[in-house]
Amino acid sequence: MEEFEYEEVVKATENFNPRRVIGKGSHGMVYKGFLRFKENNSFRLVAVKKPSQGLQSLHDNSKLENEIRVLSSLPENPHVVNLLGTTSGDDHGHKLIVMDFMPNASLHDLLHANENPPTWPTRVQIAMQIARAVQFLHQGKPVVIHRDIKPSNILFDSRWNAKLADFGLAVRGVDPVSRPAGTMGYLDPCYTSPDKLSTKNDIFSFGVVLLEIISGRKAIDACKTPASVVEWAVRLMDEQVLKEICDARVALPGYMVETITRLLRYASRCVSENEDERPSAGEIVIGMESWLAKRVRFPVWRRVLNNGLVWLRKRKPMMSIGWQTQTRIQCIAEEEGVGVAGGKISITIREVLADVNVGVTQIQMS
Repeated sequence: MEEFEYEEVVKATENFNPRRVIGKGSHGMVYKGFLRFKENNSFRLVAVKKPSQGLQSLHDNSKLENEIRVLSSLPENPHVVNLLGTTSGDDHGHKLIVMDFMPNASLHDLLHANENPPTWPTRVQIAMQIARAVQFLHQGKPVVIHRDIKPSNILFDSRWNAKLADFGLAVRGVDPVSRPAGTMGYLDPCYTSPDKLSTKNDIFSFGVVLLEIISGRKAIDACKTPASVVEWAVRLMDEQVLKEICDARVALPGYMVETITRLLRYASRCVSENEDERPSAGEIVIGMESWLAKRVRFPVWRRVLNNGLVWLRKRKPMMSIGWQTQTRIQCIAEEEGVGVAGGKISITIREVLADVNVGVTQIQMS
């Protein structure tokens, strides 16, 4: 982590020019700027956070100091926005923090301000990345509880990877002194006093974000009845009409129905009023990884496989291509008692692609 002069960071943001603002919050403003890094003597596009005017006038640097303290204690992780450095204080002791620049805005923007809503596979990928971020925080020693997980605090890098940001309210360890804090709509209703602080508070917030990702509705929308996405979605889940929860702006493909159904079940457990029913972040990640890597219906991949095998046979007609996959299909059919002709064979994506890659490698070597 690098230490910058306060003046050079101010200069990099053109003296906090409003045109440089890329983010606003109750605790601070975020600006875009170019800074020189002494370590490799190169310039880099960064995000600079400063306390909000209200906090500055009160000489309250606590949220920024807390963010520095928490982030500097964490090892680098691909699912959390990286802290690059800090500044010395100005004449009033105000500091600035320098972070990775996230060029593709926030999950809130993607869901609610984008003309083209995200596809269902993209939504699942985002949910997985957020779950991994929460798992990373909760499995640390000491544990870190974010306390403000929401779409506006989930940012996208240049490759559209989702990263958790804004650690101003985060707590290291289960600190019974910290008063309840968070954002309405995402704040755990069980978190009513300092002694109620736990990782389950973050799990509730994550569950609300999951519902928002799947439904496209905001956590609290006064134009809807009921206004709370949790209240609305839980009622529909109780009535077993899960498809009505799904964002109607994007058609749900048949092959994604089971995946989204499983996500909704996780969301339902996460927002349960009974904290003991809420899963841990680790359980969510393991569960998602297991069924996302599992079997997909073979007809979905038949065309992909066939096209690959036809191409390979054209390149090397005398070579027996695809026998591994054909044998595997037959084994699965015998296991599950399903006929190949019925089109109900299950096979993993990895198995299909691995077999095609074997054929390509063999051709290249021959």
